[in-house]
This record gives sequence, C-alpha cells and structure tokens, in this order.
Amino acid sequence: MQQKNHTRTDKSRTEATRSALICAARALFAEKGYAETSTPEIAETAGVTRGALYHHFQDKLAVFRAVITEEYMAVADEIAASAEAAPGSAIAALQHGSRGYLRAMDDPGRVRIMLLDGPAVLGQIELNKIDHETSAGALRLGLTEAMQSKEIKKLPIEVLTTQLSALFDRAALAVSQGDSQADHLEVLDSILTALAQTQPPK
Repeated sequence: MQQKNHTRTDKSRTEATRSALICAARALFAEKGYAETSTPEIAETAGVTRGALYHHFQDKLAVFRAVITEEYMAVADEIAASAEAAPGSAIAALQHGSRGYLRAMDDPGRVRIMLLDGPAVLGQIELNKIDHETSAGALRLGLTEAMQSKEIKKLPIEVLTTQLSALFDRAALAVSQGDSQADHLEVLDSILTALAQTQPPK
C-alpha cells in the first residue's frame, strides 16, 4: 500500500511539474514570443530546475508544441460548448460556434501563439495536423451535421473546412489588430447563412 501511495505521489508531482512548465512557457510565449523566450527563463518562471525541464521536454520546440496543442484544445472546447448551446438548427450551431471561436481567440496572447508564432515555428503542415485534430475537427463535425440534415449544400467537406478555418483565422487576426469583432461576426454569419440549402423554384 505504501509503495502504491508513493508511486501515486510521484506521478502527481510529475504531472504538476509538467503543467507548471507549460503554464510558464505559455505566459512567456504570449508576452515575448517564441524567439525571445529561453529555456532557462521557462524553468525559472515555473520554479523548477533546467534539469526538470529537460526531463519533460527535449527542447524549447517541444515545450512550444505542448503549449500550442493545449491552446488549440481550449479553442475547440469553446467552439463545441458554444455550438451545443445554440437553439435549433445546425446553421445556428455553426454561427454560435464562430462566436465561440472569436471569443476564445480573445484570450491574451492566443493569436500570437497560434496564428503568428505557430506557423513560423512548427511549419504549416504540423500546425494543420494539430488544427485538424482539434478546432478544425469541431468545425468539420458541425459542417457534416449540417450537410446530413440538408441545412447546407453538400460540398467537399475537407475543402470547406479548410477554407472556413482560414477565414476564421483571418478574422481573429484582424480583430486582434483593432477591427470590430461585431463586423466580422456579421460577415461570418452571412457567409454561413449563404451555405444554407435552398429549394429550387417550383
């Protein structure tokens, strides 16, 4: 029993150290950017040794990968929660999901980490893979459900997801630089509404 408790304590301590490193790195990447952040700074901010950092992560790139994956997961959760709270139609769920996305991207430093440093540091191919498994996955699911219910036109799902994801990213970037979020939401709502399946004239 004592051995089991000891093992559990060690595991909890390990998880706490990893979480502290990710949290510290996230704050530094958001404030200074990837290039200006060093591993000694991350370790110092987390309150751990450099040896502890390298026990969990091979290098700064690995830390950044962990940070950005958590950011994408947080955004995906916000999109899903917003879509689930939408009344009625699949189009409404997509529109609420777009609001959830922009709201999630308002989190300080998130645009810098995901949309500016992300592509430059990880490369678009790896970033697309993370996006595909998280926030783009939430969008793909919403679009698939809307097509299945015949609320939007049947279109190539991967192409549609990619193009709408790019549109949402550009909106988030523009809003972070001072554009009106309300204006961007109005345009996004109109685009999603335009996808609605229309009945041919009788």
